[in-house]
Amino acid sequence: MDYKKAFEINKETWNKKVAVHAKSDFYGLDAFKKGTSSLNIFEREALGDVTGKSLLHLQCHFGQDTLSWSRMGARCTGVDISEEAIQLATSLNSELNLDATFACCNVLDTSQYISETFDIIFTSYGVIGWLPDLKPWAQMIFERLQPGGVFYIVEFHPIAWMYDYTVTPPELKYGYQQKEAIFEEYKGTYADEHSNIVSKEYGWNHGLGEIISSLTGAGLHIDYLKEHQESPYDIFPGLVRNKKGLYEMPNGLYPLVFEIKARKL
Repeated sequence: MDYKKAFEINKETWNKKVAVHAKSDFYGLDAFKKGTSSLNIFEREALGDVTGKSLLHLQCHFGQDTLSWSRMGARCTGVDISEEAIQLATSLNSELNLDATFACCNVLDTSQYISETFDIIFTSYGVIGWLPDLKPWAQMIFERLQPGGVFYIVEFHPIAWMYDYTVTPPELKYGYQQKEAIFEEYKGTYADEHSNIVSKEYGWNHGLGEIISSLTGAGLHIDYLKEHQESPYDIFPGLVRNKKGLYEMPNGLYPLVFEIKARKL
């Protein structure tokens, strides 16, 4: 298929989403500006003290996580495909008097825009499903990591993406290792289901084996893979909130989130 056209359609959708997301309760921008961190328990525990470390945030949207790491003392760079997202991220960085930098590019082209290498590369929640092939993604991560540097991803579990959530109840429709693109067109966005914007999206499913093999094939060493029954975000139908403030399926049939930490030796 024409991947360039698919990326352009996805970018158009994300450009439209920025203004809606910035006003949404989901992103809580006003509270963020007052000092609330957008980072969740998984990534905070995994990366710990980032003071003085250089950090590259892949697919950063409008930069809240990037700027949260910056507030914690990291020297941050964020990249995203959406011009509107990068424009807002840059504006927030100035408004909050932080020192992050941002670049607008397809994440697969990061090395064409950024030559620096980093102590940490970070990406999270709804990122790899926009990529048809993870091998160039993993190679770029290897290129941008310093020796001894850490790559960390926390992401929604591939089993969760086997369902079509545009119908009620959700239908088990897509393959765990499906190679064909998944195209969806629907009104609204996960941050505001009542928005009138029309989301047109191409996505690709990636199983855990493919993800791990892409990273090791690029030369990274896997420290761990963890799977969790809980999600910090209430974005799938029918989830219930537990005592820790996280969301889980009532029947616990499959995990909702996974983490991978890897390093460049």
